[in-house]
Amino acid sequence: MTDAPRGRVLREIRPSGALLGVVPFFAYVTVFLLIPTLVVLVGAFVSDGRVTMGNIDALWEPAVVTALWQSVVLSAVTAVVGAVVGGLLAYAVSTAAPGGVLRRFLTSLCGVLAQFGGVALAFAFLATFGAGALLTTLFADLGIGSGSGGTWIYEWNKGLMLVYLYFQIPLMLIVFLPAVEGLKPQWREATETLGGSTFTYWRRVAAPILMPSFIGALLLLFTNAFSAYATAAALVSQGSPLLPLQIGGTFTSEVVIGQANVGKAMALEMMVVVAVVMAAYAILDRRASRWLVR
Repeated sequence: MTDAPRGRVLREIRPSGALLGVVPFFAYVTVFLLIPTLVVLVGAFVSDGRVTMGNIDALWEPAVVTALWQSVVLSAVTAVVGAVVGGLLAYAVSTAAPGGVLRRFLTSLCGVLAQFGGVALAFAFLATFGAGALLTTLFADLGIGSGSGGTWIYEWNKGLMLVYLYFQIPLMLIVFLPAVEGLKPQWREATETLGGSTFTYWRRVAAPILMPSFIGALLLLFTNAFSAYATAAALVSQGSPLLPLQIGGTFTSEVVIGQANVGKAMALEMMVVVAVVMAAYAILDRRASRWLVR
């Protein structure tokens, strides 16, 4: 090989300056994702400096099993309701003018609401539906309930479901709207030309195309609710009805000490559930993207 071709090959394989732009991203992923994952993975099988399965065995305790089951139920219910309501809203928004003020306003509003959570969201619902809150007092003045009511807002199967839907529905609209917008008017026209009705179009054309995106968005909503912590921790002050709260209790409890590695085992359990769900989401998203690019 002559010097000229060798120099050209070396220039082609030499890293370009553009790669420096992704160094902060890889540093961020390493510090906040890879290292914590390794800490959880190793800590789940270590206790007092020894390798043990005791932390994994603790996952079968009734309190942990109940917390896992209630987390799954809460996530599944809010994901299904959020997906259905958000999907219908996404279709309604897609029928508006592409550059209209109403459409831009709704999408911007949903973008804000989907990211609104934690202590601020819990306080907003407590101030509205809690004991002595605005609507509770108003309903009591109208003879509906009592001003001391509102305890349902603290329950995981009532209050938390309502609070989670506050950000699940807007998130569904944002995620599902591109798929709805991918439906081409020519497909409906072709169905009508061949004698098909509106029901036929939705059953045989639109539904099969949208179903992968819909199920993928539903799985994303499930993961979003399953991994949420701050809102539940701010709203539920007694007990740990959900798995994220159980994990937090192992690190912050002043009663039960030395359970940090058990908390890491529970975190590993959550990671496995989330990994399975997100793997299914990636498969469905890849399938749905083939329709969106056509």
